[in-house]
Amino acid sequence: MMWQRAALMVPLLGIPLLMGVIYAATPAPSAPAPSAVDQFYVNKTIRMIIGSAAGGGYDIYARTLSNHLGKHIPGRPDVVPTNMPGAGSAKAAAYLYKIAPKDGSEIGALFPGAIMDPLVGENRDRGYDPSKFGYLGTLDHGTRICATYVTSKTKTFDDARNRRTVLGASQPGGGTHDYAFMLNNMTGTKFDIVAGYKGSLDILLAMERGEVEGLCGYDWSSLKSQRPEWIRDKKVNVFLQVALEPDPTLAGMGVPTLWHFIQNPEERKVAELIVSQQIFNRSYLVPPGIPADRLKALRDAFMATTTDPSFVADAKSARIDLSPLPGERVQQVVQELYASPADVVEKASQVIAAEPKM
Repeated sequence: MMWQRAALMVPLLGIPLLMGVIYAATPAPSAPAPSAVDQFYVNKTIRMIIGSAAGGGYDIYARTLSNHLGKHIPGRPDVVPTNMPGAGSAKAAAYLYKIAPKDGSEIGALFPGAIMDPLVGENRDRGYDPSKFGYLGTLDHGTRICATYVTSKTKTFDDARNRRTVLGASQPGGGTHDYAFMLNNMTGTKFDIVAGYKGSLDILLAMERGEVEGLCGYDWSSLKSQRPEWIRDKKVNVFLQVALEPDPTLAGMGVPTLWHFIQNPEERKVAELIVSQQIFNRSYLVPPGIPADRLKALRDAFMATTTDPSFVADAKSARIDLSPLPGERVQQVVQELYASPADVVEKASQVIAAEPKM
């Protein structure tokens, strides 16, 4: 029995000693310390400043993004949309540049014209430099169109060059304003342009009421989300598409591209500078000077949101197109545009002007 007793003593003496060594050498795991970005955004609210009126295409995109972006940002802040229309989004752009906190707590959703206008617009002293914003990315780098309501006698681009067609338009800097004048000045269209509408929804209502016949520089994706029944019931004549590359659906419908009517190489350079703004068609940005780690976190969150199944499903439900590009690419395009040759910039500014001095 002695050997049995000794055998029992070994584990009684050895195991507690061994376990004591193990416990000392392997501390209990602990949660990772929150990053500085987490600490900043936890329990925070981010304002999404939308530089357009409620209900339009830009508003629909921004609100859909706002519903999902926060869960991909460290700290999971709430994202609350706030409309700040005015001057083709230039009011919102100036606010973000000069007044908004430079800490990543406010994000802008601007018309591309607000980014282009200080480069080529009639009033270039807008009080902000678009090349210095921090770009998170764009949800769509799509196609713009010219279209008339079914009651208009202008059905084709040739019709637009042969008869006067009344178009509704926004203020200078907006796509519906600048593209209409570009076409008049570069392709010989005879558009009578009624400017000053607050947004595309107001122009669409004016088309239905017979106040105007159509509009140009309108996003194809917006038509599909705002008036899908027009397309379904053939109440709209889409007679031109404007993009760096043709849209396959519109091409299949027989809609010609702008480049069919602008073939001179020098003129095409000018038009391409204007059309390049469609690369950042639905862009989101932050004021200059926010901390680099927060800018990176917001860029990463933006791209993560674009592949989030719940966001994609909501976008499909809202009938909005998604063709996202990352913030680094958008930043590069904006900076390249602002480094364009002075003569090309000057010609571009003239062709979108109501009274060109060419």
